[in-house]
Amino acid sequence: MASEILKDKRILAVDDEPDVLDTLEEILTENEGLVLDRAQDYETGYHLLRSWTYDAVILDIMGVRGFDLLNASVHLGFPTVMLTAHAFSAADLKQAVEMGARAYIPKEKMFEIPAFLEDVPSTRSSARSGWRTKRASGSRSPPADTSPAR
Repeated sequence: MASEILKDKRILAVDDEPDVLDTLEEILTENEGLVLDRAQDYETGYHLLRSWTYDAVILDIMGVRGFDLLNASVHLGFPTVMLTAHAFSAADLKQAVEMGARAYIPKEKMFEIPAFLEDVPSTRSSARSGWRTKRASGSRSPPADTSPAR
């Protein structure tokens, strides 16, 4: 179900599992104008974080150095949610919240991600200056999928 709040937003998803990225893409691109950038590893995710302005960032905890990416994302001012397939861990939840994550979502709740993102403050308003522009000079539209060929 499309959300008016997510219309025309740019979101980064970083997960080492291509099927998770595919599912997120199916769920999120139902929203008109939403751009989903994808990365399957820390290096690509970090590069995208440093290159673009995001309305929200979705990070896997394991496999992509999720806590390192969370630190970078929060430092850059991007609202970030953590997505994990691992059993709920109070220690991971505490660490994610202390580091600035806005939500900690088990992958089995992935289909509810639009509702979580609607509660992220920056996705509520598109008035943020430069919210859809590249940070450095150059092309305004990167390839939405930067993950390796499937």
